[in-house]
Amino acid sequence: MTRRALALIDGEHYAPVVRAALEELPYDFVAAHLLGGKEKLRDDADYGVPIAEGLEGGLDEYRPEVVVDLSDEPVLGPVERFRVASRVLARGLPYVGADFRFEPPSLEPFPLPSIGIIGTGKRVGKTAITAHAAAIFARDRRVVVVSMGRGGPPEPELAEIAPTIEALLELSDAGRHAASDYLETAALAGVPTVGCRRCGGGLAGAVFASNVSQGARKAIELEPELVLFDGSGAALPPVETSRRILVVNAQQDPAVVTGYLNEYRHLLSDLVVLTMAEEGSGWEELRDRAAELAPLAVGVVLRPRPVEPIEGRRVAFFSTAPPSAHEGFERHLAEEHRAEVVHVSGSLADRAALTGELETVDADVFLVELKAAAIDVVASAARERGVEVVLAGSDVLPAAGEPDLDIELLRLAEEAGV
Repeated sequence: MTRRALALIDGEHYAPVVRAALEELPYDFVAAHLLGGKEKLRDDADYGVPIAEGLEGGLDEYRPEVVVDLSDEPVLGPVERFRVASRVLARGLPYVGADFRFEPPSLEPFPLPSIGIIGTGKRVGKTAITAHAAAIFARDRRVVVVSMGRGGPPEPELAEIAPTIEALLELSDAGRHAASDYLETAALAGVPTVGCRRCGGGLAGAVFASNVSQGARKAIELEPELVLFDGSGAALPPVETSRRILVVNAQQDPAVVTGYLNEYRHLLSDLVVLTMAEEGSGWEELRDRAAELAPLAVGVVLRPRPVEPIEGRRVAFFSTAPPSAHEGFERHLAEEHRAEVVHVSGSLADRAALTGELETVDADVFLVELKAAAIDVVASAARERGVEVVLAGSDVLPAAGEPDLDIELLRLAEEAGV
């Protein structure tokens, strides 16, 4: 069956050439939108189809099933073309050109109130925001998290009780990934968490394979009032959620984080949370651009939060954070948690460097984020030496002058239906 299509055209092509192409291509063109260009545009140009004044207006009025781009340089360059692609994909439509085709990720319906939490990539603080949001919501709601990760279990697995270090070491000894996101969320938020896996990630966030659908069904069986779907890297959980939060590292390049198909992720979201919004870093430029695309953008800072007291102890802290964050972490742990910080590491994702560091570290406590090599390297070394291991979550604090994130989270939960 021929699909209804909206054509994107420009005035750099003669109208008869465009009209002939519209007749030849295997689509039922119901309208066209003129993107710009004047060189070959005449007042009496006849394209054989109605001309929509705007892209969104054309999509609303003519309801195409696909958008076909017949334009070219200089009207649409690479940057502008990705912007158009993002707008089209955000409407749930394919975007097709002479040598490309972008499909919106397929999202399955979900019957319960839900919030998706997605990111623009790895190490943006997404799991920290998920754990924080889950804990906020769980104060007066039955909350379940469905977590999608690259190291998740082959079958969706429920973590109902926060796992201990000993339990995580047992998983690691059995050859399992003991620092999977679902274990981190269960340990830090204290809510039932369903662990799922995925493989592959497209430009718009689709995955090649996942078991999130089965995980969603397992979540429903727990009879929650609200379900959070935690994405993985820049990949979207393949579920149509009631609301969506996008997590962005505020230190990333604004052209990348809000450009390409990251613009699609912004357009898809109800709230953008910019982590690592450190004072004096110039992150406000990114916030302002994000606020042009999504209804609201809020800046926060993340600080390590031990799940057990470390006051008066000699502490080595292990994370995935870059060196630029280490001084602030050390100061926070000393001032807020009264610890004597003897070492700060950002090498959890570099096993070779981490192993080398551990040979020189002398501490009473290994304070560790539950990521990467936290268990199979750091906790294993601690077990051999008789050193205590304490997990670290994140305090999510408003950046200077920013709105309170917790208020916005509660608003989203109400909008989601709980």
